[in-house]
Amino acid sequence: MSALTYPQSIVLGALQGVTELFPISSLGHSVLLPAWLGGSWETLVTESDSDSGTPFLAFIVALHVATAVALLIFYARDWVEIIGAFVTTVRTRSIATSTERLAWLIVVATIPVGVLGLLLEHPLRTLFATPLAAAVFLTVNGVVLAAGEVLRRRAAAAVEPAVVGAHAHAVSDEPRERALAALNYREAAGIGVIQSLALLAGISRSGVTMVGGLLRGLSHEDAAKFAFLLATPVILAAGVLKLPTLAGPQGDGMHGQILVGALVAGVAAFLSVKFLTRYFVTRTLIPFAVYCLVVGVLSIIRFA
Repeated sequence: MSALTYPQSIVLGALQGVTELFPISSLGHSVLLPAWLGGSWETLVTESDSDSGTPFLAFIVALHVATAVALLIFYARDWVEIIGAFVTTVRTRSIATSTERLAWLIVVATIPVGVLGLLLEHPLRTLFATPLAAAVFLTVNGVVLAAGEVLRRRAAAAVEPAVVGAHAHAVSDEPRERALAALNYREAAGIGVIQSLALLAGISRSGVTMVGGLLRGLSHEDAAKFAFLLATPVILAAGVLKLPTLAGPQGDGMHGQILVGALVAGVAAFLSVKFLTRYFVTRTLIPFAVYCLVVGVLSIIRFA
């Protein structure tokens, strides 16, 4: 019988659904929160270092699958168009529309994170999924988010053309933004490589992907959408590959907790992506950077 309780499954499900999409690292929080709470919470994580698999790891797999399903539901119309566009390009061997180009940008960006994930996920989890390491990387995540915003502003100031006469009032510090489909394939691959930093507990997948998009000239809204679209196949594939652990002894005696946690994670993820797609229409990553810096530094002090 698993030590995982229903209250724990609800809390951890909500935590996964929110922190996977908010740019504050779900993996980092899944390590730090139990460590802060201690007792049976901390035992869940420390036992997960076993190579043979544990009930907690099986539970986390279910939460990831639920998060990916929530993203698929939220972007269902987009994915129907993207998949249809991809099939069209394979049939015609040409790329004619922005949706067809977006489909291939997602493919190109997914390849590096997929390869690196298969090679490095386990060793990085074994080495760095400790409270102190997660605290350090969460602090680094805050620095990355803040630096992305600062560099974006500086790039905008450097390229803004001089405007004179009647048009002078039109000048602002807002950067000239590119359309999402205007990214080239090398840029997409670079963003995919950046996304693989999320293999480190404390580094946010959505956060670093957004920063990569912002530095290539995307708006916050488009950078967030690309981050969420790009995360969907990665999270789903990683979860599906590990689903057999639920059918083994790791899942025995905790199917109820798994179901409850997955439902909570799915609902939390859906509400999170709905909120963030509206939030990033007009706002930035700075509040999340501040949060990561504060929690990261406090956690370093606590666990050093």
